[in-house]
Amino acid sequence: MKILLLYAHEFWLQPFEKSLPEAPDATQLMSASAAVVALVHVESHDPERQAKLVTKAVKQIKWQAGKFATRRVVLHSFAHLAVTRAEPEPAEAILAEVRVRLESVGYTVQLTPFGYFNEFRLHVAGPSLAKVFLDL
Repeated sequence: MKILLLYAHEFWLQPFEKSLPEAPDATQLMSASAAVVALVHVESHDPERQAKLVTKAVKQIKWQAGKFATRRVVLHSFAHLAVTRAEPEPAEAILAEVRVRLESVGYTVQLTPFGYFNEFRLHVAGPSLAKVFLDL
């Protein structure tokens, strides 16, 4: 799993078109402010170590959120950070588990529509810790 964590002053996303024909319809605009935006790439070998990866991802997201005193998170499947990709179902399941774990400890989490190409806008903060790449 690869994750690019970005602390964003503002985040905006609009679903553009389906990348997976079986994805449910999604047209709703999403936005967040003062949030950690996690661009998550689930690799082909990740489903076999899902529990360990979810724990690590949650820990790292909470770490960055703590650095910026926020409890808002956006999780976005971003299959452009590595060469291999997991199949859609296990990738979506991993993201859903990260969401549940964060929500269970008081974070507000938005999960962007899975299986879509999206139009989005990010206003990322300037400090070095606002931009963290993780190879879990």
